[in-house]
Formats: sequence, structure tokens, C-alpha cells
Amino acid sequence: MAVQRKGATTVKAGTAVRGPEGTETPRPFVPPVGASRNVPTSMPGGAPRIEMNQGEPEHRHFPRAQLATHFDLWVDDGAGGRRFSANLVSVNVSVSGAFLASTFFLPMGTVVRTRFALEEGAAPVEARAEIVREERGPEEEGRSGFALRFLDFSGQTEVALARLFLGMRLRAFTEDYLKSARARSLPNELERVIDVMAAWELLKATTPGDPWRGE
Repeated sequence: MAVQRKGATTVKAGTAVRGPEGTETPRPFVPPVGASRNVPTSMPGGAPRIEMNQGEPEHRHFPRAQLATHFDLWVDDGAGGRRFSANLVSVNVSVSGAFLASTFFLPMGTVVRTRFALEEGAAPVEARAEIVREERGPEEEGRSGFALRFLDFSGQTEVALARLFLGMRLRAFTEDYLKSARARSLPNELERVIDVMAAWELLKATTPGDPWRGE
């Protein structure tokens, strides 16, 4: 791993890190050679395992998905360039944060920019995030890395994260509802969209279970 900063490059073993000129499209679901055995290896087309978080600050009250995907990570230098850039692999992801496997660490509270894709060919999620937690343990004793809490997103890309947890259920619900006589009787697409949203909210209010976990 090469950590590139202004005027210096520090070479370390582990995760690939590149300079500002090396910006690339995120590479989903391809853990690098030598990736930690503690990093899950979700593949395109396979639904990630959804589980409740264990009180980690990066996930707040949201469930997390066991998902390995490449995160492009960088720190701006304030002059339109980058003073740090890396490519890491996630261990898990939620709509409010992620845990990244890493053998190097940045100071707690560091604010970074990040870009990552959730599936093959998908538009990347882009966010500003803060480092809120770290785990420093030998690989044989547990995972090593740090947690990001998302602060804000660019271009409403957070919707892609919500779809990771809700997409399949929303699709099934919408397809079924649009076959109903009520939906077919509505005059236009906008009215049908509003009706579907209202029916979904009604279902959540009257049905036990957590739709974020597919219950």
C-alpha cells in the first residue's frame, strides 16, 4: 500500500492506496488479492445478509448489510486536489455508515470523501463521511479497520443505499398493488405513484415487523 501525501510517499503492506491522479470508477464486489479473511465476499446478483447493528455509532439505529465492495476514499487538500487517497473494501454497510477493512488508520474525526458502488454497473454512491470508530487487532484475532459515519450525500445517491435494504420488498409490493382495480382506475402515473406510497405507509403502520429487515 502506498500512502501518497504532498511531497512524500510512505510504502506499507496491505490495501491499495493511490494519489489524486488515480481516480477510478468504483469496482464493486472484487476483494483485492490478500484481502482479510474477515471481509465478506458478496457477489453481484446475490442478496447480502441483513442484520441488526450491535450498537455501532456508524450505523445508528439502522440495520447493516454484510457487503464487500470497493470504497474510493480521499481527503481534499483545500486547493482542489487530494492530500490522501485510498481504495478499501467494506465489511458491512448501512444507510448511515460503513466499516472498512484496513491495516492503516487515519485520526479519529477525520472527514473524508468517499465513492462506492453497490452492484455491477450501478451509479456510485457519493458521500462525505467522518471516521468515528476503529478496531486494531491482529487478523487472526479479529478484523482490523475503521468505521465511517456518512454526513451527507451527493445527488440523492443515498436512495441506492435505501434500495439495498428495501428494494426487493418494494418491487414486489408495487407490482402486486399496480394490478389492483384501484390502481388501474387512477387517471395517470403520478396518481398511481402517490397511491402506492400511501398504501405502503399504511402497510407499515398496520403490520408488525421491520421492513428494513424484510420482516
